Amino acid sequence: MDMNTIEAVVPTTDPALWRDGDAWLAGGTVLFSYGSTVLKRLLDLGEANWPAVTVTDDGIELAATCTVAELYALPASEEAAHREWPGLALIRPSCDSFVASFKIWNMSTVGGNICTGLPAGPMTSLCAGLDGVATILSPDCSSRMVPVADFVIGDMQTVLAPGELLRSIHLPAEALSARVAFRRLSLSNLGRSGVLLIGRLDPVFGLVITVTASTKRPVQLRFPAGKVPDARTLADAVERSIPWPLYHDDIHGLPAWRRDMTLKLAEEIRAELMDESMTVSGDFWPPHATSPQPSTQPENPGSQKEASHGN
Repeated sequence: MDMNTIEAVVPTTDPALWRDGDAWLAGGTVLFSYGSTVLKRLLDLGEANWPAVTVTDDGIELAATCTVAELYALPASEEAAHREWPGLALIRPSCDSFVASFKIWNMSTVGGNICTGLPAGPMTSLCAGLDGVATILSPDCSSRMVPVADFVIGDMQTVLAPGELLRSIHLPAEALSARVAFRRLSLSNLGRSGVLLIGRLDPVFGLVITVTASTKRPVQLRFPAGKVPDARTLADAVERSIPWPLYHDDIHGLPAWRRDMTLKLAEEIRAELMDESMTVSGDFWPPHATSPQPSTQPENPGSQKEASHGN
């Protein structure tokens, strides 16, 4: 961390206080790790006291300040456990996709990860995949709503104007109620996501496949109910929807590999949701005992080991 230009830390949630040289501070895990030589003030959301998670019949409201740890706990919470929302199964593998320690999980926030605008941002993947809608507060006291799928517009680029603040993300019950599938690939066992796809299938709303990590911004493919594509049609749709320049290119994966794996994982998701014969690729789905990620491990590994030995 190198931020020796900071002159003040101001506890506030009011975008009207914004001025040039300011940055919003939530968990700070990215802001402090990147450092800055130009920032003058940090507008600290640490005392915002926004409810991290609010569950209603309409869906889930996530405060931008909700931590990864708080989100990870949601599927087992009293508020969510009785809901018939298959989409809750996406939360833990998405959190696992940070490939981070518990220290980061307890500081890093959902909103901060989305606002960073990284192609591999797993909270962008999750919220875009569930048709999340972001509420944005502006310095002129107005607010606007933007689908999370449209929030990130490029590598570390978002729709936020100077001074705007991401307040919350709403995950609608309609999306949470759909069948879901998750696939993620990385070049290394504990590497940043190179490809991350989320699929949903609903008898009313049809098939939705959200492509992230392999592309510079989220890309969604939507097929109406009754018109779910076959393998060839899906591959053609992926090729049309993602032009070559849109594939991300960095040390975590070349564009050619990302394209090939996007096509592969999209077909796996289609086949899984259509109950067709399929293969399974990826790091976290379905759960397997060799994964280092918490959500893939059995609740009581010791008892399973004993059972496997006939005790």
